[in-house]
Amino acid sequence: MRILLTNDDGINAPGMKVLEAIARRLSDDITIVAPNSEQSGAGHSLTLTRPVRLRTLGEGRHAVAGTPTDSVMMALALIMKDNPPDLILSGVNRGANLAEDVTYSGTVSAAMEGALAGVRSIALSQVYSSEGMGDEVPFDAATAWGEKVLRPLLDAPWAPRTLVNINFPPVPADEVRGIRVVNQGLRDYGRLKIDHRVDPRGYDYYWLNLGIVPHTPTHSTDLEAIADGYVAVTPLHLDLTHGPSRDVISELYR
Repeated sequence: MRILLTNDDGINAPGMKVLEAIARRLSDDITIVAPNSEQSGAGHSLTLTRPVRLRTLGEGRHAVAGTPTDSVMMALALIMKDNPPDLILSGVNRGANLAEDVTYSGTVSAAMEGALAGVRSIALSQVYSSEGMGDEVPFDAATAWGEKVLRPLLDAPWAPRTLVNINFPPVPADEVRGIRVVNQGLRDYGRLKIDHRVDPRGYDYYWLNLGIVPHTPTHSTDLEAIADGYVAVTPLHLDLTHGPSRDVISELYR
């Protein structure tokens, strides 16, 4: 099995080392194509107004000066053109990709790009509870449970143009309670805070700060599973059409 690894934290991120260790338990045929720097929050964006540069760092290891989506495109259309991957793993992200996070996430979007290309694709993220931990985020749960959650998915039937989003809870590996297959949750919007500052030349600048939102997780969602100490596995699909609304709106034009 040929596996492509990517992420949005950058090719040298600690989570990539964790992902590579997990992947090598599944296959010896590993290729890494990932952004050369952090691209968190890049979503499914493409680089269209400047060149995308590619640097080979070693055997099967490539850094892209672009987004996670750029990285997957470069892998499929150039680096692995003659030997496409059987599986794409994106992560392990430093931080949660739960609920509406999937719309912002470069980690999940890289897996989306793989799914669009017809390749079985999985996003993996390690939730953590403390703020400002930098590279000290513990990946214990992902390290111990990564292979356990991935292996059953490898030979299972998948619907076309779907992907799987996996989140590991912020607890020690021996405290993970198991695996739950759950729906995507939804939190109250409005958690964005604008941190206003002034630079040494007197000009305003801003940091976007996604604060913690108090919420009560809906039953059988990724939010609830993580809160209960389970690995959350959520199948996602790329057809965003809302059927009931389509039917109502179609009546307006009859």
